[in-house]
Amino acid sequence: MTSLTDKIKQQALAIGFDKVGIVRAEALEEESTSLVKWLGKGFHGEMVWMEREPEKRADPRLLFPDARSMIVVALNYYTPHEHDNDPASGKISRYAWGDDYHDVVKEKLSGLLAWIKSENPAAEGKLCVDTAPIMDKAWAVRAGLGWLGKHSNVITKEFGSWVFIGEILLNLDLEYDTDTVLDHCGTCTACIDACPTSAIVEPYVVDSKKCISYATIELRTLDLPKHFSENLTGWIYGCDICQDVCPWNRFEKPSEEARFAPRSGETSVRLEFVESLTPEKYAERFRGSAVKRAKLGDLQRNAKAIKKQTDMRK
Repeated sequence: MTSLTDKIKQQALAIGFDKVGIVRAEALEEESTSLVKWLGKGFHGEMVWMEREPEKRADPRLLFPDARSMIVVALNYYTPHEHDNDPASGKISRYAWGDDYHDVVKEKLSGLLAWIKSENPAAEGKLCVDTAPIMDKAWAVRAGLGWLGKHSNVITKEFGSWVFIGEILLNLDLEYDTDTVLDHCGTCTACIDACPTSAIVEPYVVDSKKCISYATIELRTLDLPKHFSENLTGWIYGCDICQDVCPWNRFEKPSEEARFAPRSGETSVRLEFVESLTPEKYAERFRGSAVKRAKLGDLQRNAKAIKKQTDMRK
């Protein structure tokens, strides 16, 4: 007879997730120590929400007291499109080309939880998709989905690092995965060497205050600091440099999720268009997109910085 654990894994794959692992819901001790150390160095920059309740991030039972198990899933989002590198356009990070991954992953997790409840009416759970105070990457590693790369992204053997992570905290005891994936980064330093702002301050550690992705999405300043404005290399929202150079991403495969394809075929956005946007047009253009994480003023600030950098190089 197939166990509920095996049925859950089969159903997760049937729903469209690409990898799934199940582990016991318990405190992450070593990972919690690393988080506190990272926060203590101020590497989170202005992302002050990361300082709140670090103990909750380390122990999912503080988030969902009845949690006994954690189902961890990975969803491939790679699509075979490329940036056009037009100097009159700003590049958008690959993860934000299509529909907002929060919505897509949550929809699939919701379907999986509903199925679990149909199998066991006593089941109760909580869905987590990035916004919950939970250490997604640490749980993905513990569940055996991949390993933490030197760029601090989870790398899978099958899909490289182009994956979204989500979890279901469940009040049922299940059979737990115990095998983890060995670190296969080896002596490679491609991501560290390629970062134009030296944001990867040591293997596996990123200083957000130096990260282009952080600057273009999270930083709320009138102008970009000089070390960003001079090194944007065309990025208006996010940055994929450390992933683009990762040798493991040669194993990338096109996602079967159509909603991750670039909206209107766009992997970049015209700088003049961004500068002309009104709040209403901005809301309309990026509704249902992860790009809405950045404020209109920040996108326009980024566009201005790219244009200035391009003009200086002429």
